[in-house]
Amino acid sequence: MRPTRAALTLAATALAPALLLASPAFAAQSAPAFATTVSAASDAPGSNVDEMSDDDVRVEIARIIGDPDTGKAVYAAAQKALDGTIEDQRYFLKTGRWIAQFEDDRVATFRILHIARQNNDKAVIREATKALETGTPEALRAFLETGYRLARAEDDAVAIARILATADPKTDKAVIREANEALDAHTPEALRAYLETGYRLARAEDDRVRVFRILADPTISDALRTAAEEVIEGTPEELRYFIEVGQYEVG
Repeated sequence: MRPTRAALTLAATALAPALLLASPAFAAQSAPAFATTVSAASDAPGSNVDEMSDDDVRVEIARIIGDPDTGKAVYAAAQKALDGTIEDQRYFLKTGRWIAQFEDDRVATFRILHIARQNNDKAVIREATKALETGTPEALRAFLETGYRLARAEDDAVAIARILATADPKTDKAVIREANEALDAHTPEALRAYLETGYRLARAEDDRVRVFRILADPTISDALRTAAEEVIEGTPEELRYFIEVGQYEVG
């Protein structure tokens, strides 16, 4: 069921203090892309291997080794098979590869869980834990291919609702506008894009308006005016620093 805006905001309001501590580092919270891709050459363990020539078997293993998305366990097993006999190589494509993939998937899921616990991403924690407790190759693969994406979207929606709960309607107009657009789109990609880049840029837009308002005040000091003029075209981080700290150092 799609969460309502009111429900998200209600849940987020109670957690707003945590957001205030974490908000400058949204982009850093994004979990890395783990190497968990299964080769498209085989739709199921061992499929078509018996029909492959010896050369085709070796080419397929070499392709797996050269794939940048191949996990460490699969890579090691593929190297070992390629150094062995043709029987070793066929066994790898039929069976050994999938055993190694299971190992890589467990490692990837544990890494995601570790990061999620650091960030208190409750939906990701819930789904990763469920996959690990089920403990089957199918459960882990389903989590990595679809479950993680959907669970992170659930957590992202809550994080954006937290931003809305703490935003000032008078001064955070761009932040509120972009947050609402992301929630209305309600796709994992839109939610993630807002947290990784959109929020930072929207806040910079609001901060730039704040600086313009400072410059519009004829009573400010020359030092403050100079500092504001220097930062007006600055980076989002420079604008944020000026609004939070810099203006008071020169005011």
